[in-house]
Amino acid sequence: LLRAYAEGVFPWFNEGDPILWWSPHPRAVIELEDGTTRKGSPGYGGLHVSHRLARTLRSGKFRVTVNECFPTVMRACGENRPEGTWVTDDMLAGYTELHRLGHAHSVETWVGDDLAGGVYGVAVGGLFAAESMFYRVSDGSKAALAALVVRLRERGFALLDVQMKTPHTGRMGATNVSRGEYLRRLREAVGMTGVSFL
Repeated sequence: LLRAYAEGVFPWFNEGDPILWWSPHPRAVIELEDGTTRKGSPGYGGLHVSHRLARTLRSGKFRVTVNECFPTVMRACGENRPEGTWVTDDMLAGYTELHRLGHAHSVETWVGDDLAGGVYGVAVGGLFAAESMFYRVSDGSKAALAALVVRLRERGFALLDVQMKTPHTGRMGATNVSRGEYLRRLREAVGMTGVSFL
């Protein structure tokens, strides 16, 4: 899995399918730099944070944690998907092992003691490959994604891969780059040293 991510490939398949590997063209990313961070405000890079979402984030509605319940977040990302789920037992086991080894991470949002949303992915050098997110409370996943972007920026990550642009990720600021451009940026990001998610 780590070699695949380092080479721009990720697994995506449903229960009962053979293991399928993907390297989309174009590739969707959320830019971590945008040059417009205002002094005293969190830097969201190219992530689109609406005025309403910014108010919610400032309100303290969500408590944010990191790596508090990785398997639960991953499992929740595969729930209630009418098209089927890629979060098979084998995938859960594989990514949980990556988490144990310090390569896969989750960001969780909570309202009180209830899990409200989350996002998980894989870090290799200065790359963070976001795999999926979910919410149980409105804006729970958006708040987790915003916290993820702030964390990646603070820790010097260079590339946030979101795989494919969808209507939802597009509204959140995802942009497409060619596979060639992605692979060029990926090589630079993976080669970075001294970058750590934790």
